[in-house]
Amino acid sequence: MSAKPSEFKEKLNKAIKEAIERFREDDSMPQGAFSRERIFSLKVLTKIILAMGGGDIAQELENLNIEASKAAFSQQRKKLSWTLFEDIFETFNSLCNDEQTYKGYRVFAVDGTAVNVATDPAAQSYMPNGSRKGYNQLHANIVFDVLNKTYQHCQIQPQPHADEVGAMCFMLTWYTYPEKTLVIADRGYEAYNVFAYFLESLNVDFLIRVKQNKSAMREIRRLPMEELDIDISFTLTTTQTKADKENGYIYIQTAKNAKKKYSAKTRMRRWDFPSPYHMTLRIVRIRLSTGEYETLATSLPRSITAEEIKELYHLRWHEETAFRELKYAVGLERIHGRSDEFAYPEIFAALIMANFCSRIALSAIIENNPGNKFLYAVNRKMSIVLCRKYFSDIISDEKILMEKIKKHTEAIRPDRHNIRNLRVKSFSGFTYRIPT
Repeated sequence: MSAKPSEFKEKLNKAIKEAIERFREDDSMPQGAFSRERIFSLKVLTKIILAMGGGDIAQELENLNIEASKAAFSQQRKKLSWTLFEDIFETFNSLCNDEQTYKGYRVFAVDGTAVNVATDPAAQSYMPNGSRKGYNQLHANIVFDVLNKTYQHCQIQPQPHADEVGAMCFMLTWYTYPEKTLVIADRGYEAYNVFAYFLESLNVDFLIRVKQNKSAMREIRRLPMEELDIDISFTLTTTQTKADKENGYIYIQTAKNAKKKYSAKTRMRRWDFPSPYHMTLRIVRIRLSTGEYETLATSLPRSITAEEIKELYHLRWHEETAFRELKYAVGLERIHGRSDEFAYPEIFAALIMANFCSRIALSAIIENNPGNKFLYAVNRKMSIVLCRKYFSDIISDEKILMEKIKKHTEAIRPDRHNIRNLRVKSFSGFTYRIPT
């Protein structure tokens, strides 16, 4: 039996309460902050940031029936730390039971997305752009549950210092995975060090797309260009002894001497494990409908077939759709703060609200007429609008909420293919925001 919206609201409020209690005990909270009763108490301020959409601050406060100025809001917001919202995010996830699995596996996709912030050459996120004016971006490395459509973990880095491989390794060591978990990722995460982290982690398997051309890993480069499903074994080493070379070990060049100055052309790799290190990977090469091939490295057992692996990797694209919803429906494309410090909590706030809305939307049962050409599902964009109103008590009755959600549906059209139109998008300034 699916949970009711009131249950998710209760769990989110509980997560907010527990995180605020921990934040008050934390040394990062300014001394004396939120000690007096104000319009913007710590709880109210936190809930406002969670409920805000993409409009400017004055518009959002008006929508929430808050009688206060933008300046008052901004002054109080400076007292908050982004770790409060990270805590709410993790606690809310721990309180919810996302049940959908694939043969007992939780299926997570990992990818990064850029978040534009206001231009500030002095900030860590500033990206110089030659003779043109630079821009500021943060890079959010996000773990997304593709079956339950919820965000699970996030690590934020300034775009000039973005390190997706490092972020992946951090998330594998920092978080525990009590259930069997499959992590799916694209070629940006292809690295011996990443594979080793997965192989050393409990309850976690991986499925990562790898290069298959001349720049591919040596053992993969040697494979015939045809559909296959085989195991490859090799040994990695950080030394170049005569024995290493005779044994055919794969050499990983690392910066062993911190004081030594290496050539700019020398390619250093990260390696956090003993040397030599033996590794076995399952390599699955599949042929697409276009005639092209994709090569996948995995630690999945043979009980998961090559055809099932193909389907699992295809699920990774659900994260791309989720990022679009996160930016345009939830409002992450329009950060309200003018600094990186203000942007961090808004990123986590968007993830929290996306999870809250997604869990409620998935509990809505849409009855499909057998005579319809397509199946119909909840319109995700409208469900986010309605669930945000429910969280803010603008809609107070959960039955009314579910009735409104069920009125807004859209057809599911499988196997649709569109060319991806990638464009660089700049920060949406406050003066030029489109009213919502």
